[in-house]
Amino acid sequence: MNYRKLTPSMSLLLAFEASARHQSFTRAAEELSLTQSAVSRQVQTLEGMLGIPLFLREGKRIIPTEVGLAYMAEVGAALTQIRHATLQALSAQAPGMHLRVATLPTFGAKWLLPRLHRLYEAHPDLQIDLHSRIEEVDFSSQALDAAITVGDGRWTDVVAHRLYAEELVLVGSPTVLRPESKHRGRSRSAALKAAKAVRPTAAMLEGLTLLRVNSFPDAWREWCAHFGLPHDALRLGPSFELTSHLVQAVIAGIGVGLVPRMLVEDELNDGRLCSPFAPVPSSRSYFFTYPERVRHQPALVAFREWLLQELRG
Repeated sequence: MNYRKLTPSMSLLLAFEASARHQSFTRAAEELSLTQSAVSRQVQTLEGMLGIPLFLREGKRIIPTEVGLAYMAEVGAALTQIRHATLQALSAQAPGMHLRVATLPTFGAKWLLPRLHRLYEAHPDLQIDLHSRIEEVDFSSQALDAAITVGDGRWTDVVAHRLYAEELVLVGSPTVLRPESKHRGRSRSAALKAAKAVRPTAAMLEGLTLLRVNSFPDAWREWCAHFGLPHDALRLGPSFELTSHLVQAVIAGIGVGLVPRMLVEDELNDGRLCSPFAPVPSSRSYFFTYPERVRHQPALVAFREWLLQELRG
């Protein structure tokens, strides 16, 4: 047996694995920063080397053969192992005290960064590189050690620590929602307390523009279901990629929004936003996640323990 045939080049394997995973030469080319024709040629070269077809070609579609599917599973697992080994080697440049953490942008800006100085005071040798991520993190292909994300916790391939249960609060600017006007003669705190004791009705939502965040399209549906309100006739307004952008739109009076209470406490306290109803538990929670391979890394342990302590305090 020719050992060269058993050890195709990395470029051929990467082109094949990406093409099989996406079932598209075009999408594989985008991922690998190559042209579509280059990826197609590399796959053809691999097929010629092995002497077997790995894909069925139907027009512009490519479908892995049974052999191709089995080969993709093995090659994909091997590439993941190689990426893990490379990440560990790169981490050795700052032994144990360098951590790459992905975080939700608004959580990072509003909660994490204002507290991070306390982490550095406790661990002056620790270096945290922060990366903003909205989409789910793939630790097998991205150069990241950990992530702060939101979801239902049903992950099987990562270690996940539940940080806190998300509570959604309906917020609006004082020019749109005037809780004080219905409780004249009372203190601000008493007025807000009285307002939050009132259950919302469908009539209260009439005429309001309901703003949304793309990553949580069912937020208004969940909120209405909690209070037993119909949601089919809601007047849904603009959507935003970032929660921080939605908050700024609400402050500007464009509409009202549902946001995690933790992320708007400053705006509620200083009066830029008001909230006429009690917070509602959502179906999601915030989690700190990481792959098993970094569980005992000193930097990961230090950051994890600090994060959990901050949330407990």
